Amino acid sequence: MDENGVEDLMDTEMSNGVGSTVNKCLSTFVDDGSIESHRYYLSRRTLLEMLKDRGYDISDSEINFTLKQFRELHGQDVDVDRLRISASHVSDSENKILAVFCGPGPVKVNVIRWITTQIMNKDSLSRLIIVVQSHITNQAMKSVELFSFKVEIFQITDLLVNITKHVLKPKHRVITDQEKEKLLKKFNLNEKQLPRMSEKDAIAQYYGLTKGQVVEVTYNGEITGLHVTYRCIW
Repeated sequence: MDENGVEDLMDTEMSNGVGSTVNKCLSTFVDDGSIESHRYYLSRRTLLEMLKDRGYDISDSEINFTLKQFRELHGQDVDVDRLRISASHVSDSENKILAVFCGPGPVKVNVIRWITTQIMNKDSLSRLIIVVQSHITNQAMKSVELFSFKVEIFQITDLLVNITKHVLKPKHRVITDQEKEKLLKKFNLNEKQLPRMSEKDAIAQYYGLTKGQVVEVTYNGEITGLHVTYRCIW
């Protein structure tokens, strides 16, 4: 079919309403809101899912917030201070975590000081998560290292998608200390003999794992079938 024929076919489809249907379908994928608000929405949702998977008290209704609801609440130009998340662990109310978002610029010492004086003093924390969009300066990093508890730093781009939900990712489960002890005893091993996973691995960071913790990894594919292995964080 020549170029004129293609144009005639398109004209015919439009006149029959086919083209308008296609355009209507495509329009559902168009996001008229700001890219910034969409990024904050996605990253905050992943963060909420992450905290729930770690055992913190996060409601499903907050996770299931739609983009429309998020924008109705926060607008197109989001105030990052309103995105902070505070939660306690389900099994230990004294185990409290705080997650804060930083603006688009470099994170400097004054930002860390603001977090320390304006937020952290109000509650005793066990862990802090800082979501950044740029780099964190050396001086700011030194201030972070002075905290008496674990501080995790995530790039916002790493939170746009929940990696644990990827179809190609095997299922990961963090086992308890008791389960770890039974595992080592069953196979007559010490933890150094287990396969390793870096503390900087994306899965280890998602679950906030530290050295010595063990993850059960379940593979279930057409080729491998059902296969379970264990990895120790190093």
